[in-house]
Amino acid sequence: MLTILGFAMIATFLVLIMTKKMSPIAALVLIPALFCVAVGQGAQLGDYVIEGVGNLAPTAAMLMFAIVYFGVMIDVGLFDPIVRGILKFCQADPMRIVVGTAVLAAIVSLDGDGSTTFMITVSAMYPLYKRLKMSLVVMTGVAATANGVMNTLPWGGPTARAATALKLDASEIFVPMIPALAMGLLAVFVLAYVLGIRERKRLGMLTLDEALAREPEPETVSAGTGTGGKDRLRKGTGASASGTGTGSAASAGGTENEDGDDEEFQGLDPNRSTLRPKLYWFNAGLTAALLTAMIMELMPIPVLFLLGAALALTVNFPHMPDQRARIAAHADNVLNVSGMVFAAAVFTGVLTGTGMVEHMADWVVGAVPEAMGPHMAIVTGLLSLPLTYFMSNDGFYFGVLPVLAEAGAAHGVSPLEIARASLAGQALHMSSPLVPAVYVLVGMAKVEFGDHTRFTVKWAVLTSLVVLAAGILFGIM
Repeated sequence: MLTILGFAMIATFLVLIMTKKMSPIAALVLIPALFCVAVGQGAQLGDYVIEGVGNLAPTAAMLMFAIVYFGVMIDVGLFDPIVRGILKFCQADPMRIVVGTAVLAAIVSLDGDGSTTFMITVSAMYPLYKRLKMSLVVMTGVAATANGVMNTLPWGGPTARAATALKLDASEIFVPMIPALAMGLLAVFVLAYVLGIRERKRLGMLTLDEALAREPEPETVSAGTGTGGKDRLRKGTGASASGTGTGSAASAGGTENEDGDDEEFQGLDPNRSTLRPKLYWFNAGLTAALLTAMIMELMPIPVLFLLGAALALTVNFPHMPDQRARIAAHADNVLNVSGMVFAAAVFTGVLTGTGMVEHMADWVVGAVPEAMGPHMAIVTGLLSLPLTYFMSNDGFYFGVLPVLAEAGAAHGVSPLEIARASLAGQALHMSSPLVPAVYVLVGMAKVEFGDHTRFTVKWAVLTSLVVLAAGILFGIM
């Protein structure tokens, strides 16, 4: 019964958000609450929610301070050289813009944090998509899928979880997987090319001057706290890409300066008052030190981002009004993402506390035919697609993967092969409603989560299957 109710709860949630009958945050809270009552455990709902919140609180803290830290780094111009290079390549060609989105997302994903990747990618590319009237779900889909492939880096999370769950060395899992993951990344670039060609046929290919002459689509701009009169926004194409503050580093495309020149088509306003060119190398060094500390696990990641955000604000904006303005500029994203994380805590808390996850996992493993035992690596790879989408990575890697590895060992399949196969589904996982970073992506891009899901899932599944097929072809699993 718990197995059926577990799948029914997930299906109900997905149907409601994809048909836009409920907002994701409401569905994440109300649907599991109703199902908790339905299984006769309504009295324990509070305990399940508190436990879920406790488990996800470090993630929420990490995302909150990561948004502030990288928002400040975007404000002060740390990523401008990378963005300028990508935008110079893109020009006003829809195909190049989509490919540039994939390349930028893949490069920034090297830091192992999805929220960072999406913040920088959307800040840079959103203005181009809006000005050329390109599909924003193409941007979110390509960025999420590229980040999903890169999420398998040892410091990204899944590889470390697989190594911990099966008591293996992370490098033994990851290094042999590099050729298969490279094929997955190549598949993302091919996908970006195909989608870009489709956008080019739909919109035509413009010169940069023609693109600049286009009127941006108007949107309502929220008034925020700026750092000065010259940062004031006029009628444009949206709120700032890193928040609703008008002093933000990257207004989300198509806004005009006081002279009417459309400078922000370039993605990041080169004349914004928050730039700190004299502190460029300090900020670069601080970011490198922060990422190094993350990789070496010198401190918990939430603590590192908390310290980094405080130091970045203090050095770059020593005056209190400026610090308050920067925090206010990114407050919308902080509130939206942290709120979504705590709402997801209700979903995961009920799913775990009621025993639904355990029963679902046992049912899935039990449904594998005995004859498939010698091919448990392939079975694991295929199961990783739906299971890492409908479960958290913790639930899959610590709850399901050991059972799959034990079943494989009974048929002579190495735990290393099982662990490598379990990474195949990460391209799809990054668009799961249980991944907090995806809400940063769709929120900043102003895309409905249901629209993103409908568009992205099929391409993410295809990319995951490419990774799995390459792993089998190269004899990795």
